[in-house]
Amino acid sequence: MSVNKVILLGRLGQDPELKYTPGGSAVCNFSLATTEAWTDKQGQKQEKTEWHRIVVWGKLAELCNQYLAKGRQAFLEGRLQTRSWDDKDGNKRYTTEILASTVQFIGGATASNNGANIDSSYSQAPAAAPAQEYQISSDASFAADDIPF
Repeated sequence: MSVNKVILLGRLGQDPELKYTPGGSAVCNFSLATTEAWTDKQGQKQEKTEWHRIVVWGKLAELCNQYLAKGRQAFLEGRLQTRSWDDKDGNKRYTTEILASTVQFIGGATASNNGANIDSSYSQAPAAAPAQEYQISSDASFAADDIPF
């Protein structure tokens, strides 16, 4: 048995970048900063920021591009993924990134966007802060009677 799960709450370091594959799939990339703060033995406050590369696919990628911006806070869940490529000099390069499956947009909306909570299964995610919520369903045959509770 194995588990590959990442949960992050942080702020975007830049505006999301949306691209489309030759097959038409949307992919959105952005960086997310998480900061740890502590007091050392001398009583001095210390702080360390980690930067995470985030990759989001499909409709969720388009929504991240639409609603997220540099400085905006986001809560996400996903898994670690390492990929490799050959650079222009023929050297093998590696990067580790988080492949996000759920993204919640935290905090109020800016002038150019509205707050939203979206996850990649296209169902309503739990609200983490007052925000406008969107519910997207890819299964039109789903009915309330199908809920097991």
